[in-house]
Amino acid sequence: MADGIVVAVTGIDTDIGKTVATGLLGRYLLGQGHRVITQKIAQTGCTEISEDIIKHRHLMGISLQDADRRGLTCPYIFPVPCSPHLAASLAGVEIDCGRIAAATAELRKAYDYVLLEGVGGLLVPLRDDWTLLDYLETAGHPLILVSSPRLGSINHTLAALELAKRRGLTVLGILYNRYGEQDTAIAEDSSRIFSIYLRRHGFADTVIDLWDYQEYATGKGPDFGRLFDTLNA
Repeated sequence: MADGIVVAVTGIDTDIGKTVATGLLGRYLLGQGHRVITQKIAQTGCTEISEDIIKHRHLMGISLQDADRRGLTCPYIFPVPCSPHLAASLAGVEIDCGRIAAATAELRKAYDYVLLEGVGGLLVPLRDDWTLLDYLETAGHPLILVSSPRLGSINHTLAALELAKRRGLTVLGILYNRYGEQDTAIAEDSSRIFSIYLRRHGFADTVIDLWDYQEYATGKGPDFGRLFDTLNA
């Protein structure tokens, strides 16, 4: 059996909707008959099992897995809610990116897809000298970017696309979290701009809307098929 595909789910900022997006992607792939697991690079602000992993499992409609209890799906958990590099330092450790990569490699042997949720935005430091973007560039994982129509999102989204392109990474598309949008005209225009810049950088023109978390609590969800077209071509 071939090793599974890793797809990183990252955002333009913190609290942008990465966790809900990752859980919904996992549920979609399960519904397509795939063996899928989610993973979190690192979790701050909690202890024991990652709160984001717990939310993924809830959205996927499955219980916590053995891989969760073994720590494979979130190799680093820190109690202080701050950037991973600082949370690790306060806990008296330094994040070893090789440990994260090894956990992902083990998951790939058992699953068709590993959905790897990032931390904050692409330039969040995992160590003083190593960002999430550095890690993803080394690993070469394709990305799904979570954005929104809130003020500042155009700048942050276009910057993330530019960074990904410069580092040789593939962006499969944008999940556009429209929950709480204040102005439909602004939201539609931002989506149009995102499409333009996805094409400009040679990425697939895929922008998929996400709405209120509660809309998906009963099991329905967006059709994410277009995001995986290039992976399965």
